[in-house]
Amino acid sequence: MNTPDFTLKLRNLSKSYGELAVWADLSLTLESGRTYCLMGASGSGKTTLLRILLGLETAEAGSVKIEYSHEGILPSSPSSGRLPLVSVFQENRLCEDFSPLDNVMLAADPALSRQDIYGELCRLLPEESVLRPVRTLSGGMKRRVAIVRAMLAPSAGILMDEPFTGLDEDTRQSVISYILEKAVGKLLLIATHQEEDITALGATLIRLP
Repeated sequence: MNTPDFTLKLRNLSKSYGELAVWADLSLTLESGRTYCLMGASGSGKTTLLRILLGLETAEAGSVKIEYSHEGILPSSPSSGRLPLVSVFQENRLCEDFSPLDNVMLAADPALSRQDIYGELCRLLPEESVLRPVRTLSGGMKRRVAIVRAMLAPSAGILMDEPFTGLDEDTRQSVISYILEKAVGKLLLIATHQEEDITALGATLIRLP
């Protein structure tokens, strides 16, 4: 599907939990086809911002607006008018009794066949693990399943919260290459604590106060 170029404009967002202010008057501009690393100290609101973009939380003030630069077909047209985004949460959120293949098929683009998805999983996982129940896999392998699921789902952008947790250095490099390949033309926003991720991803840094 052809996804139109877009700009996601966050203007003067404020968020608090009770008397605890996470941030006030936050403004950002995010563009399709670009990669951003979201950084900040623990408690600076990285996960909160991702959840607001996903529609799972709301800000007390401010706005999130989408501007399109030309016509195109979105992967989905939700009645809310929200940009179709997918995510990798800090938790893998997999169906533990399902195989990696079945987990990914639950969310994958319908244009992809079962064999297509099997081949994609084999790029990041040992082939013998693709049909085993997820509960039998290591934490790092589960993480890779969650990442493949997000990358193969129809979307205009991918939001990731600490996606490289539990991955050794070689696997991390393979996963980064896979993400960058699959995210071409999409918005990619990754919350991380690792400065080296900025260089590895060729990302623009967004640092929360």
